[in-house]
Amino acid sequence: MREADESMELTEIADHLDYGLSIVFIGFNPSIRSGQVGHHYANPRNNFWRILHSSGLTPRLYHASEDAELLKLGYGFTNIVARPTRGAEDITREEYAEGREILRAKLEKYRPKVACFVGKGVYTEYSRKARADWGFQENPVVEGIHEFVAPSSSGLVRMPMSEIVEIYTKLNEFITEVSALE
Repeated sequence: MREADESMELTEIADHLDYGLSIVFIGFNPSIRSGQVGHHYANPRNNFWRILHSSGLTPRLYHASEDAELLKLGYGFTNIVARPTRGAEDITREEYAEGREILRAKLEKYRPKVACFVGKGVYTEYSRKARADWGFQENPVVEGIHEFVAPSSSGLVRMPMSEIVEIYTKLNEFITEVSALE
Protein backbone atom coordinates (compact mmCIF):
# COMPACT_ATOMS: atom_id res chain seq x y z
CA MET A 1 0.00 0.00 0.00
CA ARG A 2 2.86 2.38 0.78
CA GLU A 3 4.19 2.21 -2.80
CA ALA A 4 0.73 2.88 -4.18
CA ASP A 5 0.33 5.89 -1.88
CA GLU A 6 3.65 7.38 -3.00
CA SER A 7 2.95 6.81 -6.68
CA MET A 8 -0.03 9.15 -6.51
CA GLU A 9 0.53 12.43 -8.32
CA LEU A 10 2.40 14.86 -6.08
CA THR A 11 1.78 18.52 -6.68
CA GLU A 12 3.07 21.72 -5.22
CA ILE A 13 0.66 23.03 -2.63
CA ALA A 14 -0.84 26.44 -3.22
CA ASP A 15 0.30 29.17 -0.86
CA HIS A 16 -2.36 30.78 1.25
CA LEU A 17 -1.18 34.39 1.29
CA ASP A 18 -2.85 37.76 1.39
CA TYR A 19 -2.11 41.31 2.42
CA GLY A 20 -2.57 42.29 6.07
CA LEU A 21 -1.97 38.87 7.62
CA SER A 22 -0.96 38.58 11.26
CA ILE A 23 1.18 35.48 10.72
CA VAL A 24 2.57 33.57 7.77
CA PHE A 25 3.65 30.07 8.79
CA ILE A 26 6.67 28.91 6.80
CA GLY A 27 7.68 25.28 6.55
CA PHE A 28 10.57 23.49 4.85
CA ASN A 29 8.37 21.97 2.14
CA PRO A 30 5.24 19.85 1.84
CA SER A 31 5.27 16.25 2.99
CA ILE A 32 4.41 13.44 0.60
CA ARG A 33 0.93 13.28 2.17
CA SER A 34 0.44 17.03 1.76
CA GLY A 35 1.49 16.72 -1.88
CA GLN A 36 -1.07 13.96 -2.39
CA VAL A 37 -4.01 15.80 -0.84
CA GLY A 38 -3.03 19.41 -1.61
CA HIS A 39 -3.14 20.81 1.94
CA HIS A 40 -0.52 22.11 4.34
CA TYR A 41 0.53 19.96 7.31
CA ALA A 42 -1.62 17.02 6.17
CA ASN A 43 0.50 14.16 7.52
CA PRO A 44 -1.55 12.65 10.37
CA ARG A 45 1.66 12.37 12.44
CA ASN A 46 2.24 16.12 12.14
CA ASN A 47 1.08 18.02 15.22
CA PHE A 48 0.70 21.44 13.59
CA TRP A 49 -3.08 21.77 13.91
CA ARG A 50 -3.10 20.49 17.51
CA ILE A 51 -0.30 22.92 18.43
CA LEU A 52 -2.18 25.90 16.97
CA HIS A 53 -5.29 25.01 18.94
CA SER A 54 -3.48 24.17 22.19
CA SER A 55 -1.53 27.45 22.07
CA GLY A 56 -4.70 29.51 21.60
CA LEU A 57 -3.81 30.60 18.07
CA THR A 58 -7.01 29.00 16.77
CA PRO A 59 -10.39 28.94 18.54
CA ARG A 60 -10.92 25.28 17.65
CA LEU A 61 -9.02 22.33 16.24
CA TYR A 62 -8.79 22.72 12.49
CA HIS A 63 -8.03 19.96 9.99
CA ALA A 64 -5.47 20.24 7.18
CA SER A 65 -8.31 20.30 4.64
CA GLU A 66 -9.39 23.62 6.19
CA ASP A 67 -6.00 25.32 5.74
CA ALA A 68 -7.43 28.06 3.47
CA GLU A 69 -9.98 28.92 6.19
CA LEU A 70 -7.18 30.23 8.39
CA LEU A 71 -6.84 33.25 6.10
CA LYS A 72 -10.01 34.49 7.84
CA LEU A 73 -8.08 34.35 11.14
CA GLY A 74 -5.21 36.33 9.61
CA TYR A 75 -2.90 33.34 9.09
CA GLY A 76 -1.22 32.31 5.86
CA PHE A 77 0.98 29.43 4.70
CA THR A 78 3.98 28.97 2.47
CA ASN A 79 7.21 26.96 2.35
CA ILE A 80 10.82 27.71 1.56
CA VAL A 81 10.68 24.93 -1.08
CA ALA A 82 7.48 24.03 -2.92
CA ARG A 83 8.36 20.46 -4.00
CA PRO A 84 6.89 17.72 -1.75
CA THR A 85 9.47 15.27 -0.40
CA ARG A 86 9.69 12.49 2.14
CA GLY A 87 11.91 14.71 4.32
CA ALA A 88 13.86 17.97 4.40
CA GLU A 89 17.06 16.00 3.72
CA ASP A 90 15.74 15.45 0.17
CA ILE A 91 15.82 19.17 -0.65
CA THR A 92 18.77 20.23 -2.81
CA ARG A 93 21.08 23.22 -2.18
CA GLU A 94 19.81 24.70 -5.45
CA GLU A 95 16.20 24.41 -4.29
CA TYR A 96 17.07 26.18 -1.04
CA ALA A 97 18.90 28.97 -2.87
CA GLU A 98 15.96 29.54 -5.22
CA GLY A 99 13.40 29.13 -2.44
CA ARG A 100 15.18 31.66 -0.23
CA GLU A 101 14.81 34.34 -2.91
CA ILE A 102 11.19 33.44 -3.69
CA LEU A 103 10.28 33.47 0.01
CA ARG A 104 11.90 36.84 0.59
CA ALA A 105 9.96 38.27 -2.37
CA LYS A 106 6.69 36.88 -0.96
CA LEU A 107 7.37 38.42 2.45
CA GLU A 108 8.31 41.76 0.90
CA LYS A 109 5.13 41.73 -1.18
CA TYR A 110 2.60 40.63 1.47
CA ARG A 111 4.33 42.06 4.58
CA PRO A 112 2.72 39.97 7.34
CA LYS A 113 3.23 41.16 10.92
CA VAL A 114 5.06 37.92 11.74
CA ALA A 115 6.91 35.38 9.63
CA CYS A 116 6.76 32.22 11.76
CA PHE A 117 9.36 29.66 10.75
CA VAL A 118 8.16 26.18 11.69
CA GLY A 119 11.56 24.79 12.66
CA LYS A 120 15.01 26.26 13.31
CA GLY A 121 16.34 24.69 10.11
CA VAL A 122 13.78 26.53 8.00
CA TYR A 123 14.90 29.82 9.52
CA THR A 124 18.63 29.16 9.19
CA GLU A 125 18.19 28.14 5.54
CA TYR A 126 16.22 31.34 4.89
CA SER A 127 18.32 33.78 6.92
CA ARG A 128 21.72 32.13 6.26
CA LYS A 129 22.45 32.59 9.98
CA ALA A 130 24.41 29.80 11.63
CA ARG A 131 21.97 29.39 14.51
CA ALA A 132 18.70 30.64 15.96
CA ASP A 133 16.98 30.56 19.30
CA TRP A 134 13.27 29.95 19.80
CA GLY A 135 11.08 33.02 19.57
CA PHE A 136 11.62 36.42 17.98
CA GLN A 137 14.86 37.05 16.11
CA GLU A 138 16.95 40.19 15.97
CA ASN A 139 17.85 41.85 12.66
CA PRO A 140 15.10 40.52 10.40
CA VAL A 141 15.93 39.69 6.80
CA VAL A 142 12.97 41.80 5.64
CA GLU A 143 12.88 45.01 7.66
CA GLY A 144 9.62 45.59 9.52
CA ILE A 145 8.54 41.94 9.64
CA HIS A 146 8.94 40.15 12.96
CA GLU A 147 10.68 36.81 12.50
CA PHE A 148 9.62 34.12 14.96
CA VAL A 149 11.26 30.70 15.15
CA ALA A 150 9.03 27.94 16.49
CA PRO A 151 9.72 24.22 16.85
CA SER A 152 8.86 21.96 13.97
CA SER A 153 5.46 20.34 14.31
CA SER A 154 6.70 17.05 12.88
CA GLY A 155 5.82 13.96 14.84
CA LEU A 156 9.55 13.11 14.74
CA VAL A 157 10.44 16.05 17.02
CA ARG A 158 11.58 14.82 20.42
CA MET A 159 10.77 18.00 22.34
CA PRO A 160 7.88 17.56 24.79
CA MET A 161 4.58 18.79 23.36
CA SER A 162 4.06 21.08 26.38
CA GLU A 163 7.31 22.94 25.57
CA ILE A 164 6.38 23.27 21.91
CA VAL A 165 2.94 24.63 22.80
CA GLU A 166 4.52 27.08 25.27
CA ILE A 167 6.65 28.60 22.49
CA TYR A 168 3.65 28.93 20.16
CA THR A 169 1.70 30.46 23.07
CA LYS A 170 4.26 33.30 23.16
CA LEU A 171 3.46 33.96 19.51
CA ASN A 172 -0.26 34.01 20.34
CA GLU A 173 0.34 36.47 23.19
CA PHE A 174 2.27 38.79 20.86
CA ILE A 175 -0.44 38.69 18.17
CA THR A 176 -3.14 39.30 20.80
CA GLU A 177 -1.23 42.34 22.15
CA VAL A 178 -0.60 43.79 18.68
CA SER A 179 -4.25 43.33 17.71
CA ALA A 180 -5.40 45.09 20.89
CA LEU A 181 -3.29 48.12 19.97
CA GLU A 182 -4.79 48.46 16.48
